[in-house]
Amino acid sequence: MSIDWQTQVVLITGGSGSFGKQFVATMLQDYHPAKLIIFSRDELKQHEMRVHGFDHPSLRYFIGDVRDVERLRRAMHGVDIVIHAAALKQVPACEYNPMEAIKTNILGSSNVIEAALDAGVKKVMALSTDKAVNPVNLYGATKLAAEKLFVQSNSYAAGTATRFACVRYGNVVGSRGSVVPLFISQRPTGKLTLTDERMTRFWLTLEQGVRFVIRCTEQMQGGEVFVPKIPSTRILDLARLIAPQAEIEITGIRPGEKLHEVLIHEDEARLALERPDMFIVKPALSLWQRDLSYEGQPLPDGFRYASDNNPVWLTPEEIRAIVAPFEQT
Repeated sequence: MSIDWQTQVVLITGGSGSFGKQFVATMLQDYHPAKLIIFSRDELKQHEMRVHGFDHPSLRYFIGDVRDVERLRRAMHGVDIVIHAAALKQVPACEYNPMEAIKTNILGSSNVIEAALDAGVKKVMALSTDKAVNPVNLYGATKLAAEKLFVQSNSYAAGTATRFACVRYGNVVGSRGSVVPLFISQRPTGKLTLTDERMTRFWLTLEQGVRFVIRCTEQMQGGEVFVPKIPSTRILDLARLIAPQAEIEITGIRPGEKLHEVLIHEDEARLALERPDMFIVKPALSLWQRDLSYEGQPLPDGFRYASDNNPVWLTPEEIRAIVAPFEQT
């Protein structure tokens, strides 16, 4: 179901972050919403966005924290669509500051839900991560909890039109903490650090992530977890392509890190459907709408969508194309 974005008031939490800036740029370029509200807690990042050209008449800058439910209620007044991208996402930082991660990623998500219900928002799409599947670190655990909140909160909408769903995808090239800028910065030293030479990851670009979120927001009925079909790469291959002559130093897997990432595990697969470009994990219980139906093919027993068993892998040429924008001139 398409959305007439030109008539919609859209709010994005974490709107001054990596995803947020790309989302705003894409919205302004291709979708032209009636109003686009950037909700974030960092006044400097908002100022820098304005300085770098994000000064369109449809833009509104709201300073606020998702931990503050009253500020969210004020910001969502008259809003039609919310994209929830605000999060603490650095794995080591979340491990060291667990309560801060819980306050932002879980309680903050709960606040977004409460405010959206109170304001009568029509659609709320939350961003999740592969680390939410069988989590081994606190960041993944908080995002799993947030997913559960967003899926089940459709029940609290009662007879209202508010619907919640999630998008879950893998590593975004060049986002905060991405290994690509790290390897490029290490290249002049002649040594690249790698935690384990067997490691694989899913990859997609910021623009691909943004456009997938927009497409899923148009299609959502409430309670789904949308998973894109995206390629994998071996981190060792990535390192050797970025710095062919560099020495590779193996440092050992860090606490909370996985060898391979999983986007759909075997138990979820029973609820999932496959489409040409994505998977949809259906809600186990849809009390808010008992006749939910989706196009797609059921998955076979034991199906697992992981970065090591992915049928699609980046070629060296594709890796070069992804890395190219981050190369220093």
